[in-house]
Amino acid sequence: MWNTIIRGSAQSQNPLKAILRYTQMAKRGIEPDRFTFPFVLKACTKLCLRKMGFGIQGKALKMGFIGNSFLRNTLIYFHANCGDLSVASELFDDSAKRDVVPWSALTSGYAKRGKLDVARRYFDEMPLKDLVSWNVMITGYAKRGEMESARKLFNEVPQKDVVTWNAMIAGYVLCRECEKALEMFDEMKNAGDRPDEVTMLSLLNACADLGDLQVGIKIHWSLSEMVSSGFNVLLGNALIDMYAKCGSIGRALDVFREMREKDVSTWNSVIGGLAFHGHAEESINLFTEMRRSSKVRPNEITFVGVLVACSHTGKVNEGRQYFKLMRDGYNIEPNIRHYGCMVDLLGRAGLLDEAFKFIDSMEIEPNAIIWRTLLGACRIHGNVELGRRANERLLKMRRDQSGDYVLLSNIYASKGEWDGVEKVRKMMDDTGVRKEPGCSLIEAEEKALMRFLFDSKSNINFKTKANNLVP
Repeated sequence: MWNTIIRGSAQSQNPLKAILRYTQMAKRGIEPDRFTFPFVLKACTKLCLRKMGFGIQGKALKMGFIGNSFLRNTLIYFHANCGDLSVASELFDDSAKRDVVPWSALTSGYAKRGKLDVARRYFDEMPLKDLVSWNVMITGYAKRGEMESARKLFNEVPQKDVVTWNAMIAGYVLCRECEKALEMFDEMKNAGDRPDEVTMLSLLNACADLGDLQVGIKIHWSLSEMVSSGFNVLLGNALIDMYAKCGSIGRALDVFREMREKDVSTWNSVIGGLAFHGHAEESINLFTEMRRSSKVRPNEITFVGVLVACSHTGKVNEGRQYFKLMRDGYNIEPNIRHYGCMVDLLGRAGLLDEAFKFIDSMEIEPNAIIWRTLLGACRIHGNVELGRRANERLLKMRRDQSGDYVLLSNIYASKGEWDGVEKVRKMMDDTGVRKEPGCSLIEAEEKALMRFLFDSKSNINFKTKANNLVP
């Protein structure tokens, strides 16, 4: 009876109950048998209770059960999953090699800890490879960005499941090869395999990176059919992020309002999305609503969105107040992005002297982006002297960005100071910096004109869009 209860608890959503039952069993003086220990070890594995697991191993050794193959395999699985790979390897003797479970456990243990060479050795030596081992190796290569190796194994898998497909799709997204991720999803559908929520999350990230709104909408429709009780926080956040990055802020707001539960990332995605897409007033109003809700506390990313909103609407005083509120009200130390937002805010408003002083008073070292932001503001407002000073600071950090020179050249040109323009051009020639040609994106029917270069050597690339991605 005790073994049945412990086994059921170990397999449940609350494996801690198995540990408690085992403890009660010991207190009552009931001796465990060779079946008890594997069930308790499985609970220890789920909870990663290393000390408890070692204690179980010692007890089993003392009682003479350590030679039991089922118990030994469970011990190997426990040690491989909880990080004691050397112990797991010691237990992996000739008797254990006859079973697929310890092979799979060791392959998984080494792969999850980034030791793919060792994991691959175990994988290649396995007399019989199970699907878990295939998926572990493919996932390991994908997480490390070795997609060619992952694809090679993927092509060799005798039978794939949704985890196999998800590993490849997520790997391509991680490597920013999002079009390949969408192509892989096409293969998945053609093979007759059904996606799950993990698949859709990866696809939404791919659509967000590509800015492919139409495919994103189709993924949304399919998700609505899969999830009838409303989106959880993870799915809702992914949808909001995708719509915001694709410029469909109205759809992002619709998803936001429909979500029953929201975390700080939910609020941040909408606040930032509104700010970056010209809805600054709505962004600030939403931030006010967030503060009133009291359920979610703003973090450093929230304030980036709010400061961007203030910058885009010229709300200088409000921006100063929010910058102060971040530290005084929420104990958040400003990082380089917050300082950059403040420089942009002051620069857009034409407060160039204040912006310069603000940079000099920064508690962290300003980076090239900070000085480039100020230089851009000097160009807009035609301030040659401050532009020259900002450019000097910028060139001390980097000398290989053509845009830094072009901005200063434009400042001189706007004031008719052609000698200054010539000096900038000479600096570019002396350092070997060459201006990058212009780049445009034009979409037409099923093809996207990806690049049109405005220089002496035009280069036009066409790429067919993936537009049939309906899950």
